Amino acid sequence: MAVLKVKFTKTKRDKLAQILWILNWISVVSGIILFSLGLFLKIEIKKRNEVMAKGDVNSVPNMLISVGVIACIINFLGGKICYDCSDANKFSRWKLVMLPYIVCTFCFTFCILVGALMCYTMRNELEESLYLGLRDAIKFYKDTDIPGRCFLKKTVDLLQIGFQCCGNNGFRDWFEIQWVSARYLNMASKEVLDRLKSNVDGKFLVDGVPFSCCNPSSPRPCIQYQLTNNSAHYNYDFLTEELNIWVKGCREALLDYYTAIMRSIGIAALLIWLFEVSVLIGVRYLQTAMRNVLLLGDLEGESDGWLLENSFVETAKYNINIIKNLGKANQISTVSGMNDPNIDVQNTDCGKSNVTTKSIPAA
Repeated sequence: MAVLKVKFTKTKRDKLAQILWILNWISVVSGIILFSLGLFLKIEIKKRNEVMAKGDVNSVPNMLISVGVIACIINFLGGKICYDCSDANKFSRWKLVMLPYIVCTFCFTFCILVGALMCYTMRNELEESLYLGLRDAIKFYKDTDIPGRCFLKKTVDLLQIGFQCCGNNGFRDWFEIQWVSARYLNMASKEVLDRLKSNVDGKFLVDGVPFSCCNPSSPRPCIQYQLTNNSAHYNYDFLTEELNIWVKGCREALLDYYTAIMRSIGIAALLIWLFEVSVLIGVRYLQTAMRNVLLLGDLEGESDGWLLENSFVETAKYNINIIKNLGKANQISTVSGMNDPNIDVQNTDCGKSNVTTKSIPAA
């Protein structure tokens, strides 16, 4: 029994073809939107490429860009098909193409759904990439005279100012690395030498942060050195008083930023997916209705359209059997006792002829 069978008159078939023609052109625009969203996300990720480790963070934008291009091509073809389907004579040229087109479009709409879901599952990969990238960027903050790293100080400072953050996980990350270059340390100073000797790795570690961690909204002048030394500053207690530097880590700030972008893109992709599914359902109804018109031979009469010719269970079993039998058509079993019944059939009348022989009359 057909699933969701609907009866169509010629007028309804023509209106359905015209509506689908318009919707397919709207779908072309939705493909451009998907392409633009993927390109925008790719550019935003590339902007922070210096503070991200290499990974699969570009998989989502690449997926959206590819799906957007394919959407434009498929829906452009779909518009042409639906426009010709308003005429039964023109439909005959697309009769064999429409079913493969519907199958390909179904796979394509599934890719849109996958791309939308990937926007919500990308957070873990992005968090790991930011953690590793920011860790290395902060580590090489001081290397302003080394080729390939000289730009990291500017990158990290602009990042901390722009996103109002400090460090990787927080401002204390700066306490664990030497972020002041050795060229700016006075090696004749006893204090500097004592700090270098007190560290196992010979690093100059201070309880201070770069200037870019300072919060300009704070009424107090920025305290960026000796943050944990209350006696070094008047009327100051770092445990109870709110520090006048950014306390949020840059990893969290960037993760929140990209999560908000991907959530918006994911919602847009889901809406586009729902729209594409509705168009696909309409094309399926049009294809079955037009096919049945040709089978009936009455181009002006009524015809039935449906989503599936048989029930879901029967359709699934049929497709599973097709998949199982792929490649088995030309196979011959060689197992003893399992020979093909169509071969090696004994003919009991072998050697006998059913043709009557005529005797030659005697002269």
